[in-house]
Amino acid sequence: MTAADIRVAILDILHDIAPDEDLSGLKEDVPFREQLELDSMDFLDIVMELRKRYRVQIPENEYTELASMGSTVRYLEPRMKDIAK
Repeated sequence: MTAADIRVAILDILHDIAPDEDLSGLKEDVPFREQLELDSMDFLDIVMELRKRYRVQIPENEYTELASMGSTVRYLEPRMKDIAK
């Protein structure tokens, strides 16, 4: 997957978790929690969806890498490069 594909995948997961949120103006390097009404369970849902949909294992001590769209894409890009869309 490319960085653009990963962004689309993350937006899709965020839409499923928080369907009432407007994701159109999501800023690249501002933490999701500052832009969206996500609690810790929602954040865990993101991690679980990545595991379920793409078989990406994210160690708990690396969850902070998924704080914003930019950091999430940078973290996932090398781990998802061989995954088909």
